[in-house]
Amino acid sequence: MATATTPLKQHNGRARPGSPALSRLRPVSLLKALYVLALLLTDIIMLRLAFVLAYRARVLADPAVADRIDPLRRYDEFSVLLTVVMLGVFAARQLYIPRRGVGRVDLLYQVAGATAIGWIFSLAATLLVYRALEPPRLMLVYWGFLTVALVGFGRLALDVVLRDARRRGHDTARVLIVGDSEQADLVHAKIREAPELGYHVVGFVGGQHATTVEGPVLGGLDDVGSLVDDRAITEIFVAWPGLTHRQLVDIVASSSHAHVNVKVFPDFFEIMAREVETSELTGLPLMRVRDVALRGWARVTKRAVDVVLAWALLVVLSPLLLATALLVKLTSPSGPILFVQERVGLDGRPFHMIKFRSMRPDAESETGPVWAGRDDDRRTPLGRFMRRFSIDEWPQLVNVLLGEMSLVGPRPERPEFVARFEQVIPRYQERHREKSGLTGWAQVNGLRGQTSIEERTKYDLFYVENWSMGFDLKILLKTVGVIFRDRNAY
Repeated sequence: MATATTPLKQHNGRARPGSPALSRLRPVSLLKALYVLALLLTDIIMLRLAFVLAYRARVLADPAVADRIDPLRRYDEFSVLLTVVMLGVFAARQLYIPRRGVGRVDLLYQVAGATAIGWIFSLAATLLVYRALEPPRLMLVYWGFLTVALVGFGRLALDVVLRDARRRGHDTARVLIVGDSEQADLVHAKIREAPELGYHVVGFVGGQHATTVEGPVLGGLDDVGSLVDDRAITEIFVAWPGLTHRQLVDIVASSSHAHVNVKVFPDFFEIMAREVETSELTGLPLMRVRDVALRGWARVTKRAVDVVLAWALLVVLSPLLLATALLVKLTSPSGPILFVQERVGLDGRPFHMIKFRSMRPDAESETGPVWAGRDDDRRTPLGRFMRRFSIDEWPQLVNVLLGEMSLVGPRPERPEFVARFEQVIPRYQERHREKSGLTGWAQVNGLRGQTSIEERTKYDLFYVENWSMGFDLKILLKTVGVIFRDRNAY
């Protein structure tokens, strides 16, 4: 393992003339300023377009209204008021601060949440200024929904441009990873897999006995402050299991003069073992641990959403389901169309999961229970295609209707694998506290196929302990994109 030998110097928070910090400051700041300006101009254009389309939609919905409302140009002043209020709310919600690592679904969530607040403030401003709701009320409803769609589209388009620029080496964030063990290596691997985030790992801070990272170890914990200055660090990722609170505070304090972002990679088995709430004891702050398993109305709501969406998807996909069933029989006539396999579900109870058959009928006659591999020759020609785009999973919508599965949850495993994993992976059985799902948090983050079962379990537990309907919606939206670009679907 390479270790830097350059002497570490303290600079009291000041960048020397000609230092990396000073030479990189201006171009990065200029690019960010241009990006924020582009965000602002795009929002203004989209807000105006949303207003115009809302007016047109209101007229189309009821042509008789055209004779009763003013021409569009008479609402220009009102449109400016709405735009100013909405931009103010966007700014207050920090939507003009460039951030790295924000997913596109999260970006749409942010826009939708800020728009909902901005819409309410816009109505209040209208009543305050005009003493009445000037345009038709239905037009204002249209404007709210169109604002989410158009502003969201504009920001997604700019996000594509920004990601491409970062992939080409612009707006690079220089990263120091605190840690030199498996967790630090995992963070490094994730950074390498996402060049569109613009992270450049300068090196690691070590001191642990088992060094496994692929990169230079630049020093120890006491060197973080000088490394921030000497190496022009802009982001610090802390991935050091067992780091004390005092050590973490020292890291933040030693880098605060340079306004460095410090992010901590948590140990899911220790830090996120349960959802934690704050409470107090006669003024003494306490952390209260509570069980977050689905109960009561939360369970009823999730089940209702499962039933409605599963029925809708079965109806919409029925022609494709019939066509796929026919193709399975024609291309592999010696076996059944459907493949039924025992899996472990809620509370460890077994159930029979349904899939389109994608392998030979005797696929496990010689090997016994094994996972499918990337170049698995047991797959049929049609099966390779179905598994690549998860078409073989569609019949599980029936399992959802029967209540054996949910649309979102930890993916179910076979009893043989469950018996093996629970012996070696801490808290593995706790992923069965909720129903298994067609898709899950681990799957949309690329953890399927022959990937680490330990990492998959961490993501499953995080889902179980942080469930919400919004989280489910986020996973469903991400699933649509993952289907077309998942390299671990085989």
